[in-house]
Amino acid sequence: MVSHTHSDAAPNQAWSVEARAMLLLALPLILTNFAYVALTTIDIVVLGQLGTAEIAAGGLAIALFNQLRTTGSGLLTSVSNLVAEAQAQGNQQRVRDLLVAGFFWATLCGLVFSALLLLLERPLIWLGVDARLAGMAVDFLLLAAPGLLPCLWLQTLRHFTTGLKYPGPLLVITLISIALTVGLNYALVFGHFGLPALGMQGVALTTTLVFVLAFVMFLLVVLNNRVLAPWFKASGLRFSADAIASVWKLGLPIAGTYASEAGFFSVLTLLIGTLGVEALAAQTVLNQIIYIVFMISAGISHAASIHISEACGAADYQRARRLGFVALALGVAAMLLVAVPYVLMPDAIVALFISAEQSSNSKTLALAASGLLIAVVLQVFDASQNVGNGILRGVGDTAGPFRISLFGYWLVGLPAAWLLGIAAQLDIYGVWIGQTIGLAVTAALLVVAFRKRLAHLDRPTAMETRHAQ
Repeated sequence: MVSHTHSDAAPNQAWSVEARAMLLLALPLILTNFAYVALTTIDIVVLGQLGTAEIAAGGLAIALFNQLRTTGSGLLTSVSNLVAEAQAQGNQQRVRDLLVAGFFWATLCGLVFSALLLLLERPLIWLGVDARLAGMAVDFLLLAAPGLLPCLWLQTLRHFTTGLKYPGPLLVITLISIALTVGLNYALVFGHFGLPALGMQGVALTTTLVFVLAFVMFLLVVLNNRVLAPWFKASGLRFSADAIASVWKLGLPIAGTYASEAGFFSVLTLLIGTLGVEALAAQTVLNQIIYIVFMISAGISHAASIHISEACGAADYQRARRLGFVALALGVAAMLLVAVPYVLMPDAIVALFISAEQSSNSKTLALAASGLLIAVVLQVFDASQNVGNGILRGVGDTAGPFRISLFGYWLVGLPAAWLLGIAAQLDIYGVWIGQTIGLAVTAALLVVAFRKRLAHLDRPTAMETRHAQ
C-alpha cells in the first residue's frame, strides 16, 4: 500500500500545509528571479530617460536578446533535473559529466545565438520595422550580443547548483550585479567619472560587462565553497556523449516551450513596431512590467514542479493533483494582488519606466498606462499558463507544454492579435487583447492536460486490478 502522508490530512488542512510548503520553496526562487529581472528593468528605465526612439529601439533589441537567452536557458534547465536525479542515485561521476555537458551546450548556444543577433537588421526592416529603429537596435546588439556567452555559462552554474539543492550563491551574485548595472549605466550612459557619454550604447556595453562579472563572481564563489568546489575538480571532469545527449533530450522540449512563449511576445512586439515609435515604446514598458510580475509565477511554477515530482515518485497522485491546483490558486491570487496598483495608479507605475518630463513621451505614457488595465486580465492567464507548464513538468510531461504552446500562442493568440490589432484597426489595444486570448487558451489546455496525465498515471495496472479482485 502506498503511503499518503499528506493525503490523509483533513482536506482544508492538507491544502494549507501544501500551500505553505510550496511558498517556502518558491520564495527564494522568486527573490532570485526578481533580482535577475532587475537587471533588464534598470536598462529599460535608463533607456526611458534617453527618449522615445531610444527606448523603442533598445527595448526591441532587449526583447530579441531575451528571446534567444530564454531559449538557451530552457535547454540548460534540464541540467538541474538530471543532476538531482544522478545525485539521488549516488552517481557522482554522472553529476560531473552533466556539468561539462551544460557548459558544452551553453557555449554552443551562446556562439550561435550571438552571431544570429548581429544579422537581424535587414529581416527587421522586411518585417516592417522603421529602418532607423532597426539600425539602432542592431547597433545596440553589437555590444550586447557577446554577453550571451557568459550569461548562459552563468545559467549552467545556476541550474547545476540548484540540482544539488544549493542555489544560495546566485541570489547574492545577482544582487551585486544590480549594483554594478546601476553604477556602470551611470558612468557609461551619462558620461561620469571621466568616461565618455555613450548613451544607448552604454546600456548595451553595461549588459555584457555585468554578465561577464556575474559569471566570474559566481565561479569564484563556487570554487571556494566547501560543498560545491569538489564537483569542479579537473580530474573528475570529462566529456560524456551520453550526458550531452541527455541534456539535449530532456532540455529540447523545455527550450521549445520557452522559445515558443518568448517568440510569441517577440513577434507581437515586432507587430506593434509597425504601428509607430510610440506604440513600440509603450509595448517595451508594458512588456517589462509583465516580465517583472511573471517572476512570481515562475518561482511558484518551479516549486510546484519539484513538489509534484516528489509526489509522483511516491505514486501519491491525489497529492500531486492537489499540489497542481494549489499552485494555480497561488499564481492567480498573486496576480490579482499585483493588479490593485495597476487600477489605482497606472500613470505613476508607467512613469517609473519612461520620463514624464519630456513632452514627446506623452503619447507613450498614455498608451502604456491604459495597457495596464488589459494587463490585469493578461497576467492572470500568463501566470496560469506558466504554472501549468511547471505542474506538467512535475508529472513528467515536457513535450505536451511545447505542443500546447504552439497551438495556443501561434494558432490562436497571434491570429487574434493580428485580426484585432491590424484588420479591425484596434491598433496596440487589439494586439494586447489578442495576446490575452492566446494566453487564456494555452492556460486552459495545460490544466486539462495536467488532469488527463494524472488520470492516466493513477489508473491501476491490469495486475493490480486482478490482485484487488
